[in-house]
Amino acid sequence: MQPHHLELLAPARTFDIGIKAINHGADAVYIGGPSFGARSTADNSIQDIAKLVQYAHRFHSRIFVTLNTILRDDELEGARKLAWQLYDAGVDALIVQDMGLLEIDMPPIQLHASTQTDIRTPEKAKFLQDAGLSQIVLARELTLPQIAAIRDVIDTERTVIEFFVHGALCVAYSGQCFISHAHTGRSANRGDCSQACRLPYEVKDAQGRIVAHDKHVLSMKDNNQSENLRDLVDAGIRSFKIEGRYKDMAYVKNITAHYRKLFDEVLTERPELAASSHGRSTFSFEPDPNQNFNREFTDYFVQGRKEDIGAFDTPKNPGQPIGWVSKVTAEHVEITTDDPGTELHNGDGLCYYDLQKELVGLQINRAEAAKAKGVWKLFPKDPMDGFKDLRPGVQVNRNRDMSWVRTLDKKSSERRMGVWMQLAENNDGLQLTLTDEVGLSGTAHMAIAWQAPKDPAQAEDKLKTALGKLGDTLFEPLDVQVALPRPWFVPPSQLNALRRDAVQALEAARSAGLHRLPRAVPVEPPVAYPEDTLTYLANVFNQKARDFYAKHGVKVIDAAYESQEELGEVSLMITKHCVRFSLSLCPKQAKGVTGVQGTVKAEPMQLINGKEKLTLRFDCKPCEMHVVGKIKKSVLNAVPESPVQFYKSRPVVGLH
Repeated sequence: MQPHHLELLAPARTFDIGIKAINHGADAVYIGGPSFGARSTADNSIQDIAKLVQYAHRFHSRIFVTLNTILRDDELEGARKLAWQLYDAGVDALIVQDMGLLEIDMPPIQLHASTQTDIRTPEKAKFLQDAGLSQIVLARELTLPQIAAIRDVIDTERTVIEFFVHGALCVAYSGQCFISHAHTGRSANRGDCSQACRLPYEVKDAQGRIVAHDKHVLSMKDNNQSENLRDLVDAGIRSFKIEGRYKDMAYVKNITAHYRKLFDEVLTERPELAASSHGRSTFSFEPDPNQNFNREFTDYFVQGRKEDIGAFDTPKNPGQPIGWVSKVTAEHVEITTDDPGTELHNGDGLCYYDLQKELVGLQINRAEAAKAKGVWKLFPKDPMDGFKDLRPGVQVNRNRDMSWVRTLDKKSSERRMGVWMQLAENNDGLQLTLTDEVGLSGTAHMAIAWQAPKDPAQAEDKLKTALGKLGDTLFEPLDVQVALPRPWFVPPSQLNALRRDAVQALEAARSAGLHRLPRAVPVEPPVAYPEDTLTYLANVFNQKARDFYAKHGVKVIDAAYESQEELGEVSLMITKHCVRFSLSLCPKQAKGVTGVQGTVKAEPMQLINGKEKLTLRFDCKPCEMHVVGKIKKSVLNAVPESPVQFYKSRPVVGLH
């Protein structure tokens, strides 16, 4: 991808969702293969991926496959074989976390740095570029100036900078959370996170006082950078990634279409930029991110630290306000809508907050419009007496609109490429040339004797109309020229055959015109890693990964947390989110506040969920929070899948 191209990168859980992502405007799709994909239930067969590649390449869209778990020594050979199978299937790039993959016999396929590689600094970004990574996704926590600083050290001819613009936010720096493994033995770095961050916690201060009760203080709102796209382009982002390899078809359709429309506006304003794939998508619906599951939205740290990034009340989807309860009976609830034009439907999902600020779901079995406009009688699926604190005056939100769901269940987009068509005479008949929007052409010839038309005055218009019927092909006519020296009559069956052959010729030319993305060549001699010591935070889980870092000058290399050598209390999560700041207990916030300045200190706090206890420690200089704990005995006592062969004490003398 050239530096002036913008790439909209969409997720796909399955082959079918991948097809819809392409149709709704994705320039590239990332999807999991049969294994090693960091999403344990989002695997796909090589055969399905090959079919998706074939379809995407017709638009010059690309397919990237995730191979981004950390690997045991005994898994490297399986990962190597899978990489070759994916290469043979036509996949354009592999998204990787484990640097051990760079030390084995991989195919000449482009490699991209996974979000799990935790790229926050210019030094780390430049190192990964020089080590042979062609596309790097930056940490979601970065600000615009920090992104621009990375752009300034990157050779944009060699490396594309990628950034998440939408979807669920992991509260930790990616790759820097080990709570799941410590508590359950399920590793986030191996695609099996237990999501402790979405649980409710009691928060206690250093004196044991409760400062928050039953709050989801590690649960973030969802990422939405819709308002920041132009700023991100200016800061150097060229690949814009939508989170969601677990998400359903409707989410991928809607969110891909939403960003496709926004980027098409940017491309219209900025002629020096272009989409990285071809064709234009049109939609039978108006994209709206609020219609999909979300925890409300935040643009996180892109424009600087803000107080309202957390979804502390609930990790569920609170939906959009639609009205308030006007009456409650034993059989139904009556709702008065804020907008009298709002319609409710059988099957809609509604919700409200009870007095404890817990979100209560209210699924509607039957919706009836009352006589008064804007008033609806709603008969829930569940018994009325089970709805806690449902009373007149309570605000009601809708988090599932069945009319919207049905719209997205149907065909909802078309993706077509414009072509110029020219019909001309040659020595033994006719030739039809199709030229697409990027200048690729296909020509078909037909040996046919000239026949005079019955109505010479209308002959040209009839030929244009017939030729322009491109039907269910990928193409639509931009202009049809009939460059004939004399009027012709061409039998419809022969004209159809000529058009069909020309379409096939153009498809073949487009296929030949799509070149494999080149594998980057690492800088020689190997550049030095920015640090000479690596702790468990570097996620080094196999000997080849260790060899990689040793080759790049690292002297001390500890094993990954999953090797279970860190038995005491350590940082199980590092995050830019700060509970103190969100609860207005940050020493920096207190500066200059009379009577408060100097009394608020960044003392540790404690998170409690049942028997689980975690300590919060605050590192104010980089403005980061550490969630501290230790691995459970039950995890240590569990039989490992396979022994980890990581030689922590192996001498590094002589390695270079």
